[in-house]
Amino acid sequence: MSYNEASYKATQKYKAAKIKRVPLDMQISQYEAVQAHAVSQGESVNGFIKRAITETMAREGGEQNGN
Repeated sequence: MSYNEASYKATQKYKAAKIKRVPLDMQISQYEAVQAHAVSQGESVNGFIKRAITETMAREGGEQNGN
C-alpha cells in the first residue's frame, strides 16, 4: 500500500478532528530515564506516558476516555 496524496489528506483530516498534541518539556536526564523504562517494558515513550496517565487517573478515580 503506497502512501499517496489522498491518504496523506485523510490522515491530516483525522488528526485535526481526533488528535490533540500536548507538548511536554523535561530535563534530558529525566527523558532518558523515561525512555529506558519504556524500552524495558517493551513500549514507546509516547505509549508509556499515555499508560502512566491512564493508570494514574484510574487509581485516583478520574474519568477515562479510552484513548
